[in-house]
Amino acid sequence: MVRGERDDLVARAKRGEEAAWVELYGDHADRLVLWLSHLPHLDAASDAEDIAAEAWLVAARKVCDFSGNRRDFAGWLFAIARNISRTRDRTSRRRGTSPAGSDAAGGSWGPSEDPAAAIVAADATRRLVAQLPEREAQVVACLDVVGLDVATTGTALGMSATAVRVAHHRGLGRLRRILGDGAPIAPDVTRRPARDM
Repeated sequence: MVRGERDDLVARAKRGEEAAWVELYGDHADRLVLWLSHLPHLDAASDAEDIAAEAWLVAARKVCDFSGNRRDFAGWLFAIARNISRTRDRTSRRRGTSPAGSDAAGGSWGPSEDPAAAIVAADATRRLVAQLPEREAQVVACLDVVGLDVATTGTALGMSATAVRVAHHRGLGRLRRILGDGAPIAPDVTRRPARDM
């Protein structure tokens, strides 16, 4: 795509064209949910899909204030989602909320396939990334898990490109040491408290 097409997509989204929003959603929806699923959440009721949905709603309401192209939109959207996630974590911490269980009947509804291998791999990745300091974990999740570039990651996390590269380098070094030592993977990452940067 040429730069004019990128800018045109955002301009069309600002005008409320459904096709432009569908294209932006197709570009970023899966990566956003994947990235959010790698962030620590204090409140189990606040899952990645809910936060992503709220981020899309906020983006739709505030798109007129956005200035940039299609690539810039990713960083802006991820920053919105990060802020929503942090707000929910602060609210959960302040209220001391903790859901009692996932389902009163003890089961889930509907047909299910056996996604064991994918679940085990995703869980191992989350546990490895969770052993990193929060800043490094977020950078590694953005760059290596989701596939964002350095500039978009910097926008999403409020960091300079240099800080992103340094945190990425340090995070990968720590992961190499963890994997090289054969150290056990941390057992539970869902309850890790979020730290503000």
